[in-house]
Amino acid sequence: MSDARLYHEVHGSRGPFLLLVHGILSSRAQWAPNLEALSAFCRPVVVELFGHGRSPSPDDPAAYSLDSYAREFERIRASLGVERWFVCGQSMGAMLTFSYVLAHPDRVPAHVFTNSRSALSEPTTRKLARFLAERLKKEGRKIIDEFPLHPSRNNHLKPEIKKLLVEEAERIDPLGFANTVLYTSARGSVRDRLKGNQVPTLLVVGRFDRQFEPLVDVARQHLPHLEILVLDGGHAVNLDAPEEFNRAVQEFMARHADPEDAGLH
Repeated sequence: MSDARLYHEVHGSRGPFLLLVHGILSSRAQWAPNLEALSAFCRPVVVELFGHGRSPSPDDPAAYSLDSYAREFERIRASLGVERWFVCGQSMGAMLTFSYVLAHPDRVPAHVFTNSRSALSEPTTRKLARFLAERLKKEGRKIIDEFPLHPSRNNHLKPEIKKLLVEEAERIDPLGFANTVLYTSARGSVRDRLKGNQVPTLLVVGRFDRQFEPLVDVARQHLPHLEILVLDGGHAVNLDAPEEFNRAVQEFMARHADPEDAGLH
């Protein structure tokens, strides 16, 4: 078992804790337009994935597994001294929050996620992932900069947010990114496990992400206890429609909060 620890930071001073997990090629900057509004009613806990941002890049492939991330989330929860917290996953981060929720439904009153092809697509062959990982090991940052999901290629973002995400992407470690591709993204579809979901779940969809559009029906068919909200945004809907996203999270959390969660009711 890896002893690597995820970087995390806590915002806000009152209300329930809300774990925020970004996707591939992102960082804590993923939540920049959301943190002030979210911190008014809860305490956001922002983590950065292995190989990303301020987190380390473990050599051990096991550190990048869904089970490893679930253990890390549990370690962080316990360190906060709380029995239950809300969770929210963006893109590939939703694959990780789903894995956590399915393993620990008693720890999560409700779960929010956004457009996540990696979580909802059919499990795929790892041949392409191995090819990409080998290129990353040989060519390094050049491959990261050319990756389709690199924030520099996102034309929906506001200029100041795009600049921040691009700057943060410079922190991504090529080896950690290669291991993320091989051992997280390529092995992480939870589609076949979703019928076991016991936790109220909100999918916030960016309507302009055409590649995700067919998977909305997959979520509806496979996932019990699901609500769907469609907003005018792309793949990173929390960045494209932050006010609507923040309000939806607050309203959803309020409906599923424990009675003692001040600020939500």
